[in-house]
Amino acid sequence: MSRPPFPPFTAETAAQKARMAEDAWNSRDPDKVALAYTHDSVWRNRAEFFAGRPAIVEFLKRKWAREIEYRLIKEVWAWSGDRIAVRFAYEWRDDSGHWYRSYGNENWEFDEQGLMRRRIASINDTPISETDRKFRWPQGRRPDDHPGLGELGL
Repeated sequence: MSRPPFPPFTAETAAQKARMAEDAWNSRDPDKVALAYTHDSVWRNRAEFFAGRPAIVEFLKRKWAREIEYRLIKEVWAWSGDRIAVRFAYEWRDDSGHWYRSYGNENWEFDEQGLMRRRIASINDTPISETDRKFRWPQGRRPDDHPGLGELGL
């Protein structure tokens, strides 16, 4: 299986890869998301360390059961060869109705087939009021005309 675009990345293909990842994560479909990673992909997400697609699927199921009404925006920070660094923000609420905006950075490394073999994520959560939300599109893919992180001042 392959997942274009392939490394080495350019500004255009790195941005395309980031948008594809954003779209997949906004689907909140763990099985679909996991297909973008190698079978033995290694992850660090906050303080969790795990590897492999089955672990990715289980992680994402837990994540989206807790992070309700999840909406994400990613933006390329840097790229070189088979690596891309992105910054991101996402908004979500918990089951008590409290809203959060989570900010983070990810470092990605890809194999020659365009599958991500390593994902290292650092994330911080900030409580926000419902009125401070900036990501208000209908659940799913962010519309093309919706501002990105830079335009939103994030």
